[in-house]
Amino acid sequence: MLSRTADNIYWLARYVERAEFTARIIDITSRLAALPKAYGGTGAEWESALLAVDALDAFKEKHDVADEQTVLRFLVFDQDNPSSIRYCVERARTNARAVRTALTSDMWQAINSSWIEMRNIERAVAPFERMSRDRIDPALDAVKAMSQDFDGLAYRSMLRNDAYWFNRLGLYMERSDNTARILDVKYHVLLPETESVGGSLDYFQWTSILRAVSALTAYNWVYRESIKPWLVADLLILRKEMPRSLVSCYDNLSRFLDDIARAYGAQGPAQRHARAMLLRLENATIEDLFRSGLHEFVTKFIDDNNRLGALLAEQYLLN
Repeated sequence: MLSRTADNIYWLARYVERAEFTARIIDITSRLAALPKAYGGTGAEWESALLAVDALDAFKEKHDVADEQTVLRFLVFDQDNPSSIRYCVERARTNARAVRTALTSDMWQAINSSWIEMRNIERAVAPFERMSRDRIDPALDAVKAMSQDFDGLAYRSMLRNDAYWFNRLGLYMERSDNTARILDVKYHVLLPETESVGGSLDYFQWTSILRAVSALTAYNWVYRESIKPWLVADLLILRKEMPRSLVSCYDNLSRFLDDIARAYGAQGPAQRHARAMLLRLENATIEDLFRSGLHEFVTKFIDDNNRLGALLAEQYLLN
């Protein structure tokens, strides 16, 4: 496979996953921001949404105040924001169009239909019109449905060859980054110093985090007790049966990188780095992570994940 084709397929999957994650972040942020003041909301919910999608610096370059309306427009429609839904859907379509012969017709249709729907929704919202939930929800629902359709169609219809493997690498690279960031934002940013761990605000925030990664039902099945921060972290970091956990993502990343290595007849630094990260996660305990500092662990994980992305690009995507 040409490196350019592999790059298009890889980034197509990343942008689809990123668009869905941004939609989920907007949804849970709206829920948190709507909590009664009696629950002690921080007032920083919309800024935390920008942090979760790694867009705070880009936002501050264009805007002074992170209020609901400004952040909503930035995260849904801003063409210059690499984490906005519009940007991600448009870039996904551009990459998909470049490699249409490597995709099934249904996969292309899922991307193209979502792009058309996003353009129609954007045209229906005037530049200075208030972004109410009845205006935003159709866009959020459309992009979540597109991502799930695209993922399911890739799994059900693609040949198990290098096109499929690079598609999966993009998905799990993006998913691991997203899970790590949302954990860090909750643990390090959201809860105010005056609020106790285990209090009402803490409970609602952790529940919202689980909803954001479709893990609330999974949490109840695995632990069968009330929401506890260390158990949420355990589920989203160390439980391999949880599809969005960090260890599950790296189990898949390592496997698909090994598939590519066998097909191409050569191992490389990307395979070695992924296996080292997987081994580290498999040998970790949640007690050790909290003892050494969850924020420090997640920060290092994000750096190491970015390192894998750079190694993968150098090994396969930039030749």
